[in-house]
Amino acid sequence: MAIHKLQLEDFDQVDYQLIAIHTTLEDYRLAFKINQSLSIMLSKNENEIPIEINKQKTSFSRFTFEDETEMMAWDLIQNKQEIELPVQNKNASLFEDSNVATQVSLVSDLKKVDFFLKIEHDNQIKTKEIITKIKGIDLVSTVYEVDPNEIKSKNNLIF
Repeated sequence: MAIHKLQLEDFDQVDYQLIAIHTTLEDYRLAFKINQSLSIMLSKNENEIPIEINKQKTSFSRFTFEDETEMMAWDLIQNKQEIELPVQNKNASLFEDSNVATQVSLVSDLKKVDFFLKIEHDNQIKTKEIITKIKGIDLVSTVYEVDPNEIKSKNNLIF
């Protein structure tokens, strides 16, 4: 009888590029401008990314595009979200706000990043060209490539 072993390293390989975007644009405006500059068709995905933090549920928006001719999948993912956390203050009066707004991140290692562009592919892509085109968008302050292997919370990017 043959014994089959699975190597965990086979499942831990990263087959996508990750681009960090810093901007003040809303998610839908950024998706529209990326569509114009990269000639792709990102559209709102109704399946947002749900996360639970301190018993508070929140979700991060996601825009997707499946390019079947190039065998690529594009995802524009929101990284920052505001949630209301209750404050445990016993001396609070009736009229004081007992909630405090807190900003949470999907990828906690990179809290300052506003959005990620995740590009899944089978072949080589020209990441530098993509970054250059995104840098040309108004109100985008910084764009750079991130190594997914160096992110501790990269499991949040699996969906």
